[in-house]
Amino acid sequence: MGIVQKFKDSPKLKRLAYNLMSPRNQFRPRLWVKLFINPFVHKKGKGSLIRPRTRMDVMPWNAFRLGPYSTIEDFTTVNNLVGDVIIGERTRIGLSNVIIGPVTIGNDVIFAQHVVLSGLNHGYEDVTKSPTYQETKKGLITVCDDVWIGANCVILPGVTVGKHSVVAAGSIVRRNVPAFSVVAGNPAKVMKLYNKEKKIWEFKI
Repeated sequence: MGIVQKFKDSPKLKRLAYNLMSPRNQFRPRLWVKLFINPFVHKKGKGSLIRPRTRMDVMPWNAFRLGPYSTIEDFTTVNNLVGDVIIGERTRIGLSNVIIGPVTIGNDVIFAQHVVLSGLNHGYEDVTKSPTYQETKKGLITVCDDVWIGANCVILPGVTVGKHSVVAAGSIVRRNVPAFSVVAGNPAKVMKLYNKEKKIWEFKI
């Protein structure tokens, strides 16, 4: 068993490592982690860019990868505390997005402004404890290739957004989005589907 696995399997060792790497009650890495650990364990592809005002709350025990020629714009927050954040090639993450792992984003994806993807939920069922101290539940969010997500959308844990689909601005996505579709609303529903035989987009009645 490797040393990393030993820390993951021991609550005490995990808490010790977390306290060494992150300020108390904060979800961000200490400066020494950013400078001396993360650059060696996290991957940035050729030509990729993270704007200087991006908040990178990424820890070394989970993966962060940014594919070649992809961009994360200013005022975005990326957090891999409870799950990997993987971003593909030629993908643009727009201004003021929030991406909390586990999240996998494909190639040639466009995120507009103020998009939120959170792969975790806080527990609340035990009324004797604050949700802060209850176990988190996580579900992988997958955004497939060629997707366009409009401004002010929220994608919830466990959702898969299918290839070449569009999520209209302001949508709250609770269920999987079919490939080659347009969804909109709260909760988001399919408005259009691409008919491969006729080669046209058709409204869903």
